Amino acid sequence: MTTATSAPEVPAPAGPAAGGNALAGTRTLIRFALRRDRIRLPVWILALFLGTLATANSFTTLYSSPEDRANAVRSMDSPAGLAMSGPRHYLDDYGFGSMLSHQMLGFMAVLVGLMSVLIITRHTRAEEETGRAELVRSTVVGRHAHLAAALSVAVLADLTLALLLAFGLAGLGTEGIDTAGSLLYGFAHAAVGLVFAAVAAVTVQFTAHTRGASGMALAVIGLAYVLRAAGDSGANDALSWLSPIGWVQRSYPYVDDRWWPLLLCLVFAVVCAAAGFVLSTRRDVGAGLRPEKLGSPTASDALATPLGLALRLHRGTLIGFGAGLFLMGAMYGSILGDAEEMLKGIDEIQEALARLGGAGIAESFASMVMVVLAVVAAVYVVMAALRPRSEETAGRAEPLLATGLSRTRWVGGHLAVALGGGTVVLLLAGLGFGIAGAASTGDGSLLPKLVGAALAYAPALWVTVGVAVVLFGWFPRASQAAWIVPVYAFVVGYLGQILRFPGWMNNLSPFGHVPRLPAADMNWLPLLLLSLTATGLVWLGLTGFRRRDLETK
Repeated sequence: MTTATSAPEVPAPAGPAAGGNALAGTRTLIRFALRRDRIRLPVWILALFLGTLATANSFTTLYSSPEDRANAVRSMDSPAGLAMSGPRHYLDDYGFGSMLSHQMLGFMAVLVGLMSVLIITRHTRAEEETGRAELVRSTVVGRHAHLAAALSVAVLADLTLALLLAFGLAGLGTEGIDTAGSLLYGFAHAAVGLVFAAVAAVTVQFTAHTRGASGMALAVIGLAYVLRAAGDSGANDALSWLSPIGWVQRSYPYVDDRWWPLLLCLVFAVVCAAAGFVLSTRRDVGAGLRPEKLGSPTASDALATPLGLALRLHRGTLIGFGAGLFLMGAMYGSILGDAEEMLKGIDEIQEALARLGGAGIAESFASMVMVVLAVVAAVYVVMAALRPRSEETAGRAEPLLATGLSRTRWVGGHLAVALGGGTVVLLLAGLGFGIAGAASTGDGSLLPKLVGAALAYAPALWVTVGVAVVLFGWFPRASQAAWIVPVYAFVVGYLGQILRFPGWMNNLSPFGHVPRLPAADMNWLPLLLLSLTATGLVWLGLTGFRRRDLETK
């Protein structure tokens, strides 16, 4: 007896194979991205929102009288002051609203741009670099779904921030901060965020590496800020019109309330996003449009060592932060000569400067600025100290440690770059600050003073590295908590001086124990204790890493 059998019917392929839907699965990827960023995005948005509200509230105290605001106009009406803030037109009627837009909009545009860039690179290029995108796209997911989902998440984040700012500022009830201006102010943030998100949608197509894509997009943000600063501080206003940051600043919230400059941002964002989609069709998944350079068939002697490999991996970030901090220091140094005029009549800042040691205005102001430069350097050392965690989760650490390379030597290479590189970027920040500060004040002795003041923060950076290593070694899933150190240092060390936070809050930060040079006298004991603390934390973190299991793929 024979039995006839028939093969089961194979379902027709769905998704792209059936209908060629390049956006199939976008909604699912949006939900997935929002779940992955359920902590990251709220922290970003709330930090930007609360920081703006705190600044707006502080203006009513710092510039409470018309005389104070008149002094602020005189201090800002200089090329250096306008380069640090925005167009001069805001100074024509310098109320609390125009003051907020003038001093904060350009600075916030950089931060919103940074948030948007990181959203795009995290959910596109990082997914391809780790191989997850190829796995996901082997299912019913269209070619453009990842980029569309990332842009959608960036749009949601920017619009959420815009609405929070609009209603939050309007609800303050501050004179000069009305509802119409607050709506424009909020949506100006969304507009510039969309521009830089779209720029990142293009940069992720060129390189196969997340850091390279982020670096190119951040370079565009830096160029936009420099063009804006050059146009606002000089006679050639046309330079500012080449910058998206200049566009949103020229919407003049609380002054003229012009909406049409935001349309320039929208058009530019649409063009860049469309270009990103088109370019994505001209490359393979995981590859970039820019061809990889052929390397040497044999590694150099330096590259064959843990330190040499780590330096090669970190060199782009190190160069970028070094150049950025040098320029940032130079920008602050250029206004050091006008510090006394800028801060004259602002009692709260005068009192904060007096508490730093009673030195001259230039030295006291420099010591406050030095906190900001040190915190930016701390951002670099956290990124560098957490690079071993990225290598581990990406599966690149396992083949290295499967050889004769020990865990301590492997992590030690990255830590050496973090510790030494952090000191180098501090040195560059001090050099930029000192050179420009000495030129603006005519006091050549400021150069060695400011370089020394910058280097005094090196032990605090080393403690920051130690905290990151402890988290990486013992609690790898909580490694991102290391970012609390620089954020807390900025809030307490810089804003706390003006808002008079309790002294014990400053003592919780390693940066709070550094002598506030050049205003205060040098004290070596805190620096020695910080160095010993950093040594102990690094040893503790390495001990934990040697004892725990490696995350494998």
